Formats: sequence, C-alpha cells, structure tokens
Amino acid sequence: MSKTYKTSVNSNYDFELSEDNVLALDALKTAHNSFHILENNTSFKANIIASDFNTKSYKVEINNTTYNVQINDALDGLIKDMGFEIGASKTVNDIKAPMPGLILSINVNEGQEVKENDPLLILEAMKMENVFNSPRDGVIKSIAVKTGDAVEKNQLLIEFEN
Repeated sequence: MSKTYKTSVNSNYDFELSEDNVLALDALKTAHNSFHILENNTSFKANIIASDFNTKSYKVEINNTTYNVQINDALDGLIKDMGFEIGASKTVNDIKAPMPGLILSINVNEGQEVKENDPLLILEAMKMENVFNSPRDGVIKSIAVKTGDAVEKNQLLIEFEN
C-alpha cells in the first residue's frame, strides 16, 4: 500500500500525491537543492530555495517561478484532527523556581525586550549556579524577586507580557 501526501501549492491548489507518483518522477539532482525534471517530454529546472522541517513547508523555484509548497502525510492529518500541531511552540508566560535556592544575579529589567536564550537570572541551588535563559522572544512584564532573595520551589521569578 502506497503512502499518500496532501500537497498545497501557494495555498490555492490542493492535490494528493501517492508514493508511487513520487517514485515515478523523472528527476535528476544537479547540485545541492537543484534538480532537472522531465515530465511529458518537457524539461523543468527546480531549486529548493527554503525549507522548514517542522511545518513541512518549502519554497521552490521552477523555471524561474517561485511556489510555496506544503506537504502533509496521514499522520499530520491525524494530529491536526486531534487538535495538535507539529512544531507548534507553546508560549511560556512566566518562569518559576524549579527548586529552592538563592538569587545570585538578575540580568534583565522590567519592560526590557529579550530574545530567546538571553540570560535572565542566576539561581544558586545545591551549591550549583543555574543560569535561566529566556524560553522565547518577549518583553519582561515583572520581576518578582531581587538579588539575594531566597526562593522556594515553584515561586514566581519572572513574568512575560502576553
């Protein structure tokens, strides 16, 4: 039994491809992300310009025309039907202490814009320094602690604006 893929091109054209259709494609790789395709005695030059593995979306240039292509298989359809999305990120709105400890330093201020992985604060716990990095891009709404504070497990440390 052949797998089927639901394909959307430029969000306007939807069609299904079987694994057999893909295997029967007369395509030759000419360079990294470049292909020569022969279909019904017509030659096509294709380049994959961009790809996003998480969303299974691709930007493809064929004979100097650019197309946005989305490819989903049966599992993607099932996950969508269940109300989940592959690659979707959850929004973290606050950071809480994972364990009791002592705040050694705070590297941000309220109202400051931060990028994902920017260092926010350092918590000393069990004789180890734990650096808390920003889980997302955002703006610091409030800082519930100050340097030198002793904190308990699950105590609010930093809150992000929504």
